[in-house]
Order: sequence, then C-alpha cells, then structure tokens
Amino acid sequence: MSELSKLKEDLQDPGEAQGPVEVQLLGAEVGKAASPSASSSTVSSSAPGEALPLQALKEMITNLMNFLLLKYRAKELTSQAEMLKKVLKDNQEHFPVVFRLALECLQLVFGVEVRGVYPRKDTYGMIPALGLTCDAMQSNGRGLPKTGLLVLVLSLIMRNGDPAPEEVVWGALSRMGVCVGREHSIFGEPRELLTQVWVREGYLEYRQVPDSDPAHYEFLWGPRAYAETSKQQVMAFVLRVRQRAWRAFPLQSTEAIKEKDKEA
Repeated sequence: MSELSKLKEDLQDPGEAQGPVEVQLLGAEVGKAASPSASSSTVSSSAPGEALPLQALKEMITNLMNFLLLKYRAKELTSQAEMLKKVLKDNQEHFPVVFRLALECLQLVFGVEVRGVYPRKDTYGMIPALGLTCDAMQSNGRGLPKTGLLVLVLSLIMRNGDPAPEEVVWGALSRMGVCVGREHSIFGEPRELLTQVWVREGYLEYRQVPDSDPAHYEFLWGPRAYAETSKQQVMAFVLRVRQRAWRAFPLQSTEAIKEKDKEA
C-alpha cells in the first residue's frame, strides 16, 4: 500500500467522525489540560496552585488569536515579549497554555501556522498552511483567512475519489456547520466560495457530471491546488491537525474575532 493510500485510509470523513465544528469547548488539548471532572469550569495553568477559569481562558485565546490574525494580514512578525505586553498583560503566567491553544485554533480553523523565526529567539511569523495563497488573493486584504476550509475541501475531494460528487462535499461540510445558503460567521456563503471564487482562482474545478440527467455536479482539484501543494501534503496536514483537536475549538473565540473584524 502506498503512503498516500494509507493516509487516505486513516482519514475518516471529518463530518461523520467528529460532529459539528461549531461546538463550545476547546478540544483534545484543552481536555488534557482540564481537570478530570467533566463538569469542571477551570483549566490547569502553569502557575503553581492556580486554576484558570474556562471563560477566562477563552477570552485570552480570543484576544491572542485576534492579535496574531492582525499580524498575519499585515505580514508582520511578533515576539513573545510583544504578546505578553499587548495581549496577556496581567496574565503572563498563563502564556504557555494560551499560546499553545491559540496556535492550534489558528491552524485548525483558519489554516494559519505560526512558526518561530530562526535565529531570533521567541520571534514568530504567520504563514498560510501548505503555502496556499488563497488568502493573499483577497482583493481588499481584509476578511478572515479561509485556507483552513480550502484544505478541508481538498481533502474531502481526495477522500471521495477526485472528482467528488458535490452532494458528498456539501453533506460533510453541513455536518460541520458550513451550510449552503447560510452565511457562515467565518467563511461567508459557502456555495459562492466553492463554486465561484475558488474556481475562478484555480483551486477547484466544478463541473457537470457527463451525461447526467437530471444534471449532477462534482468537484475536482484545480490546477492552482496542484501547483501550490500535493495530495500527500494535504492528507498529512489534515491528519496532524485532527490528532490534536479537529472536533472542537472555542466557538466564542471565533465569533468574537468575526465581530472584531467587522468593527475594524
């Protein structure tokens, strides 16, 4: 069995396996940090003898994610010192857990990866997952990053044979709260995004199935997707992210980021 075939076998349909994306808590990594009680409303912190209230953790993650997204759009570096000074302020002892979870949420939801800048200690830059440039192609440089959704769609197409029937793709996305005809808080209206914007940019192809009557449509990888990444890289990325926390991220955090984006 080829490595790519094994990756496909390992990757379940995220819509089937994980339930709605838009859930309230923080996922596997927070689960590890949280207290054993399912009803607990605190999360262990790095500060000895202290427990961090879950709502406070969500607020810190929201603020740090928003700060890092602003840096991402401005193509600016940041540092631990700057994050402590401008974001966490009086909560600096919680930086390790907040930073780790914020990075995982950025990668999972927005497809933004935070990388250390060698050799500058504690300095970080933000890059799109897998080198995909779809966010850079947004005409006004605004809006929330959508690379995370593109990676997911590319993986769904792969898993279902490339081409993948559109009803299969829409079905998987709807189980994660991304529904045709409904404005999503982060991704907007998905039909326009998938069948027009990303087709125009060359990431996807959307075509009628030959000889189908009534007409059925299917999605394929587009030439730009092949040029910027590979199927093996996409599968490996999705598996790596899912091993951390596919099914859960702080909904309140992403909703708050959307509201702040509207105000900007």
